[in-house]
Amino acid sequence: MKKNIIIFDLDGTLLNTLEDLADSTNIALAHYNYPTRTIEEVRNFVGNGVAKLIERAIPNGMSNPDFEGCLEYFKKTYSENMYNKTKPYDGIIEMLKKFRSNGYKTAVVSNKFDAAVKELCQKYFGDLIDIAAGENEAEGIHKKPAPDTVLKVLKDFGADKSQAVYVGDSEVDIMTAKNSGLPCISVSWGFKDRKFLIEHNAELIVDKPIDIFNSLEK
Repeated sequence: MKKNIIIFDLDGTLLNTLEDLADSTNIALAHYNYPTRTIEEVRNFVGNGVAKLIERAIPNGMSNPDFEGCLEYFKKTYSENMYNKTKPYDGIIEMLKKFRSNGYKTAVVSNKFDAAVKELCQKYFGDLIDIAAGENEAEGIHKKPAPDTVLKVLKDFGADKSQAVYVGDSEVDIMTAKNSGLPCISVSWGFKDRKFLIEHNAELIVDKPIDIFNSLEK
């Protein structure tokens, strides 16, 4: 069966959010008088949701008595500052329009908190994304690399996994696709480089957004 549903990761795949994530992390850390982190450190901290980001950024992680407060401060700060430097990667909008004009359905599945995912997708992509889903563990939906959010998206589409492909930039995305029973397309422009992706068993790596469309039309 031809694949007609494309499920994308968000951060590092469709949007370059790294600087805003790093800035909000450092504002939260500084608020609690902890050392700030470099952008490269934050690049290595992201991918498993904001709680894991702050766990990795704050000294002593979850055992730090300020962990919960720092996490909530980060969420508040990020909600107020997530548009400062964030933007789609070059070629993303054109790729999404190509998928739309050729009858594909599109979704975003992210470990970022759900409200931010929906807001970012609406602002930057509008009706080019059909379904946007973020972290929602309060509802019993486990975050990536668990398949829960991907499978919920497929259910919402009324589709099965034979119709879908997953696209992401990290090892978490490779594992998510595997756990969901979907083929995975990895992108080289995100938070992890080609060498890292190869080391983590990437199936197919593309270097430009339009290559995602072209690989599915072959």
